[in-house]
Amino acid sequence: MLTMASLSACKTRHFLLSRTRHTVPAASTACKTQFKPGQSTSTRKRTLSCPDLPLARMRIPMSRKFKQGISHIRWSLLVILATGFIGPVLASDPRQEIDDALTHGLRPAVLPLQAPLPHWSLAERMAQHSVPGTSVAVIRDGKLVYARGFGTRQAGSNDPVDADTLFSVGSVSKVVTAAVTLREVADGKLNLDRSVNGYLHSWKIPAGAGVDPDTISLRMLMSHTAGLGVWGFEDYQPGETLPTLLQTLNGESPAKNAAVRIQFPPGSRMLYSGGGVTIEQLLLQDTSGKSFAQLADERVFSPVGMSRSTFINPLPADTRNVAHAHDKKGQATALPRGWESFPEQAASGLWTSANDLGHFVAALLSAYRGQGPFLPQSLAIAMMTEVAPSQHGLGPRLEGEGRSRVFHHGGSNDSYRAWIEGYPASGDGFVILTNGANGARLAAELRNALTDLSGDNQVLRTIELPTTTLADFEGDYLLTPDLPGSVTGSMTGYFDHDRFRVAVADDTLVVSQADDNPRRLQPLTPTRFVNPAGDASQPRFEFLRGADGKVQGLRVQRDGGQLHFHKLQGSPSQP
Repeated sequence: MLTMASLSACKTRHFLLSRTRHTVPAASTACKTQFKPGQSTSTRKRTLSCPDLPLARMRIPMSRKFKQGISHIRWSLLVILATGFIGPVLASDPRQEIDDALTHGLRPAVLPLQAPLPHWSLAERMAQHSVPGTSVAVIRDGKLVYARGFGTRQAGSNDPVDADTLFSVGSVSKVVTAAVTLREVADGKLNLDRSVNGYLHSWKIPAGAGVDPDTISLRMLMSHTAGLGVWGFEDYQPGETLPTLLQTLNGESPAKNAAVRIQFPPGSRMLYSGGGVTIEQLLLQDTSGKSFAQLADERVFSPVGMSRSTFINPLPADTRNVAHAHDKKGQATALPRGWESFPEQAASGLWTSANDLGHFVAALLSAYRGQGPFLPQSLAIAMMTEVAPSQHGLGPRLEGEGRSRVFHHGGSNDSYRAWIEGYPASGDGFVILTNGANGARLAAELRNALTDLSGDNQVLRTIELPTTTLADFEGDYLLTPDLPGSVTGSMTGYFDHDRFRVAVADDTLVVSQADDNPRRLQPLTPTRFVNPAGDASQPRFEFLRGADGKVQGLRVQRDGGQLHFHKLQGSPSQP
């Protein structure tokens, strides 16, 4: 802890060194890419530190004028301490703190009870997960303070990723699309609760499932409560013909998806629907008379300063500084061009950089706190409020409370993974972009490094259970049908099938479904398990044991939503 004496000594030494032509080293300029062209580096914060050097040992003659100067410094420091402004004076450079976290702060979300933290570096985890390049942005108090790239745009090349490198960000596109819509709402051009079909004129939502399609609103589309299908979309490789927007909505060739149609009564359940966001895109085009890419540029990119971002697909041939696509082995794919196309622009077609997306997250945080003009505060709060029975607000997913209240969204196209996260209470947040199919695992470890800086993130610790206890959970489980949407929430549609098998393999519980990668679970308690390889919002698997001592079923929970499975008769279950 710095005392008044050591502070005074530090100031004195700095003054004396400057009198003898010594200088303080300049701040590092290793992260120039986070600054816009022409921005002065003089705004970068620097801190001065010095060893504990008592004034009595310095033996430097002091004139009367110099002694008066020292007295003035001491009185100034007393005023600073008394008024509580010592924090900014001694504040550390956040860039160095973040660099340190990325150098030795990555870790898994789950560790065995007694295992030490591994303190991984970003470089070694990129190699481990075969991800050639990543880019990171960090927001503090509603301001972008850090943006930096790591690795290369293409495996085996010397082309570096920087803060302005373009990445495909998949479903993070939906949050930016929501911001376009809300800007139109703010100007009185759209109403969140009016019938979507009342706005559409080039296509209409057809009736289906005995439901009147005119009951579907923008609020439902944006929160995935409209009852519409089509979860997501396949990528399009170089040379493939891209479908039009209407071909995508109708499921017509060359579109690779089914038609976007009503599956259940609007507002009754949550079902994640890229198809619904595609209808939102058509609505924006029909009401504005502009292409979606042009409207997004006018309503979001230009006001926020996202000069590198675009929804145009395929990217223009002269686009430079693009992160190339890579498969799970880290091999270049989507050749010869080097990246795929995403014609479903609003749902998954955004190309952006860490710098740009960091400014976007900062704009949302500032608007929520009433400190920025991007959105009216009331609309920003509505954007960050769950629309029951969903865990989504108007675009982002939400969870937590108080200081830990957070909005976030991930993006997952074939060869790219992205993640954004923001904390409205503090104005903090971050962006993670990767150009590899294993990028979600890297992003989860990066997220841990960044959230550990706030002290709010805790390591999940697993316990050991004997194999005989684990064997009690083996058997076949069947989904309990027709649970209300208020119960299932964001878990609706989480599993591809309604039945799975639980077995013990290598002292671990393994949950498997047909045509699905098995999930290996580790225990947090004698009945509650987690998948250590899961993402940042991984579910909990809790086995339900009845009063007779037998395992009767299983509850899977995440973000307030849950699914129930009952254990089929004939499956082993001994008390």
